[in-house]
Amino acid sequence: QVQLVESGGGLVQPGGSLRLSCAASGSIFRIYAMGWYRQAPGTQRELVATITSSGATNYADSAKGRFTISRDNAKNTVYLQMNSLKPEDTAVYYCTIDYVVYGLDHSYWGQGTQVTVSS
Repeated sequence: QVQLVESGGGLVQPGGSLRLSCAASGSIFRIYAMGWYRQAPGTQRELVATITSSGATNYADSAKGRFTISRDNAKNTVYLQMNSLKPEDTAVYYCTIDYVVYGLDHSYWGQGTQVTVSS
């Protein structure tokens, strides 16, 4: 069984910053990718950023230059530093991991954390 504990969401004014965290625990042999997606009301879930176990990153165009994804492999934790936030960043942000257990690949999603950017 895998658990993902997300934290750091909340209400912030435009131009402000938030840092999301997601800690994974449970029956995990190795996590080879971690990432963040988001979903605003009435829209599909979309990629924000991903990071591999070696530190290679990938960002959505909307996140480039403002968001930074990082991870602590020893803690099985991924972070998303979000700066210069805009109202259009308002969404539920979901953490996801791709991992291996008993030689099989799995994916798992967190419950989501709300980010609201508003004055």
